[in-house]
Amino acid sequence: MVDLKQAYQQCEEVIRHHSKTFYKAFSLLPPKKRKAVWAVYAFCRIVDDIVDEGERPSEELMEFTAEFDSFLRGDYSKDNFMWVALHDTFTNYDMDVEAFRDMIKGQGMDLVKIRYQSMEEVLDYSYHVASTVGLMLLPVLAPKKTNVLREGAIALGLGMQLTNILRDIGEDLERGRIYVPEEVMAKHKMTEFDLQQQKVTPEFIRVWEHLAAEAEKHYDTAMLTMHEYPLHSRAPVKAAGHFYRAILNKIRLNDYNVFGERNFVSSEEKHAILSQI
Repeated sequence: MVDLKQAYQQCEEVIRHHSKTFYKAFSLLPPKKRKAVWAVYAFCRIVDDIVDEGERPSEELMEFTAEFDSFLRGDYSKDNFMWVALHDTFTNYDMDVEAFRDMIKGQGMDLVKIRYQSMEEVLDYSYHVASTVGLMLLPVLAPKKTNVLREGAIALGLGMQLTNILRDIGEDLERGRIYVPEEVMAKHKMTEFDLQQQKVTPEFIRVWEHLAAEAEKHYDTAMLTMHEYPLHSRAPVKAAGHFYRAILNKIRLNDYNVFGERNFVSSEEKHAILSQI
């Protein structure tokens, strides 16, 4: 049996290892809320790892879904740190169960869909794998404002996931996945074959900037309601948005090279951003 303190510590290790950006931003929260965020992140990470690294991802995702259903009925493994921490989080906050289900559904999309025709399809995918995280966290971050902040939380997730897509084009190609919509490539006179060449051409830059403009539109929407967050949550959420948005400019400064290297915002740059929000 895993005790609660140990469970939360393991959740914290998961986010510290896998997402320095989220860890940096949400470390600004009060301890109780911070731990709840770690638990939610651990849930999302485990689902993501099943899809990306599982030996039998489809079966494992079905098994995980069944585990989550059992968890909601109060039946879960007391030896699993994530379920132990998440149970405490669900006890303390009025969590949005549907957002958790939509997250699982979104991760499952990667098992059946590796090409996207339209921006609408990409945004639907982005909602399921990223906006859902914001909806999961709203009861923790702003329990009295979940309805007011819902649209902004969804928009922030869309902006972040589009940023992920733009940063990870090269990595995704290696996995056989292309999230850049065919209609956007076609509009800028680019084909999948061109993208597979992994070269930064004028056409590629136009495609990249098309998606970046879409991401920045959603960041702008998210910022419109940022003042509605309680003071203790406002800075972490705002920081997460600004950290992620800064990745876009890092890629621009790196001459749009998203092939063979990962663009990231340094700790020093994050400190500079924090000092301005």
